[in-house]
Amino acid sequence: MPILGIIFLSFTRLTNNAFSTSLFVLIYKKGIYLLREIARHNHWKRIMELLGLLVLLLGSSIMANGAVSEVSWREISNINSEGPYLGIVVPNSFELGPLLRSSSFVPHNKFPYFDFAGKHFRIGVLEKKRVIVVMCGLGMLNAGLSTQLLLTLFNVNGVLHYGIAGNANPKLQIGDVTIPQYWAHTGLWHWQRLGEVNVSGDFSRDFGYLEFANYNNCSKDFKSNTNLLNKVWYQPEEIYPVNGIPEARHEIFWVPVDKTYFKIASKLKNVKLESCVNTTCLPRKPIVTRVEKGVTANVFVDNKAYREFLYSKFDATPVEMETAAVALVCLQQKKPFIAIRSLSDLAGGGSALSNEVDVFSSLASQNAFEVLVKFISLLTQ
Repeated sequence: MPILGIIFLSFTRLTNNAFSTSLFVLIYKKGIYLLREIARHNHWKRIMELLGLLVLLLGSSIMANGAVSEVSWREISNINSEGPYLGIVVPNSFELGPLLRSSSFVPHNKFPYFDFAGKHFRIGVLEKKRVIVVMCGLGMLNAGLSTQLLLTLFNVNGVLHYGIAGNANPKLQIGDVTIPQYWAHTGLWHWQRLGEVNVSGDFSRDFGYLEFANYNNCSKDFKSNTNLLNKVWYQPEEIYPVNGIPEARHEIFWVPVDKTYFKIASKLKNVKLESCVNTTCLPRKPIVTRVEKGVTANVFVDNKAYREFLYSKFDATPVEMETAAVALVCLQQKKPFIAIRSLSDLAGGGSALSNEVDVFSSLASQNAFEVLVKFISLLTQ
């Protein structure tokens, strides 16, 4: 009984959640009942039930309500004592692969990783710079959550993001590595009703729209000027800066990367990049280039018409699914940020029957990583 009491008290110190505390009162009472039953009958089933309760209590006391345990905080403190670090956010495992296979990345000898909230943070050194690497997963929600966790838990003085992207720019080719100056989330829309003239609600008309009627596929004898889907207006994001007035929103559509980082990126033109996958080679050697804009949405773009729209409307080059989320979190947290995206496909603009990413994703991932390594080598810690 004293053991149950100690575990119960340790749990209540770690949580203020009334429901959880009430639940554990019931578990505690059940434990006392089982102990009495064991004392009377020495029943092995009761012993197993009690052990299960102990495991439940211990596990919950360590990580109640998603809180960070004292043990975890100590480990985080030890990691942070050797900081600051560069944070590296990577979307997927095939993009992370080149880093893990590289001799340039050396895991920390005492704490090579830290697991928390479903994320695996790798701690080490890359090009003589201390880094913490996290694979965020697909899409903006995963990217934003991972970046926020990275900045909340660790002593990070800048965030680097790399991966692959679709290409909306007809002047560039697959394999080229792009570094945009601005990023936007182009999946936040106000979808206008048919026939509506004036804007209603708290919505913007400043960043343009996509009118579906412009893409009607009609016969020669009939051309419709309307489409029941009407149009969608692109909306700015709302952020609440960490050093701003609470609940005072700031609206932004184009999120800039860090000026110093972008200036350093101008020195990356001579990075040697891969141009062949087995016997399949690109028309020319890939290049590293700074571009004006990149766009993000929770959409895998594989459509020629939309690709051309994104380029003509927004002057977008890389089209992908995570970067704007990373950029917005860094903007809110006032942390310097830059993204490196290698072009893996033509976002629906190619002549192939299938998307080129199936062939060139590995090459593009490797090229993005090579540019990241060179970029880090040019930084001061």
